[in-house]
Amino acid sequence: MASFTIGVIVGSNRKGSINQQLADGLAKLSGPDFEFKRIEIGDLPMFSQDLEEPEPASVERFRKEIRTSDGLLFVTPEYNRNTTPLLLNALTWGSRPYGQNSFTGKPAAIAGTSQGPIATAAGQSALRNLLGVLDVRLIGQPEAYVRYTDELFGSDGRIADEREHAALDKKMTKFTEWVAVVAGAKKAAA
Repeated sequence: MASFTIGVIVGSNRKGSINQQLADGLAKLSGPDFEFKRIEIGDLPMFSQDLEEPEPASVERFRKEIRTSDGLLFVTPEYNRNTTPLLLNALTWGSRPYGQNSFTGKPAAIAGTSQGPIATAAGQSALRNLLGVLDVRLIGQPEAYVRYTDELFGSDGRIADEREHAALDKKMTKFTEWVAVVAGAKKAAA
């Protein structure tokens, strides 16, 4: 049985998303103490304060899944040198209403893949800034700007590219160690 639950938020809801594939591949790099659960964001309505009372069921579910996760893994493509509108909308819902930010203190990591030469570097930079405002506890290194190729994933969904596998394995080791420290301290204090 897993000791820690990682909520996985993918910034794309496209069928066959390469970032969803990356999220699945990253989960396979972690040990048995970690259970990865996708947190759906495609069903959240476009944010409007007019919708906060009463709270839509999808928003209530989303906030609860954030709060009950021991850590968060954000995996997202880059749109126009920024993170995706889908993810920005989810972050807005999760941080509202004022004073009830579901993200506060959560240990987290960011990764992303695209076919471009800088992968998702600019989008991750924008997301990193926003998550800092939301009081998310991000690991800074190693970064994961994964350039997508047809050889990135094996038929079993694992990260097949040897160079990327080694780099991402280091990232996931550091991330899961960070979650164990932060979430472990919270559990011990409870």
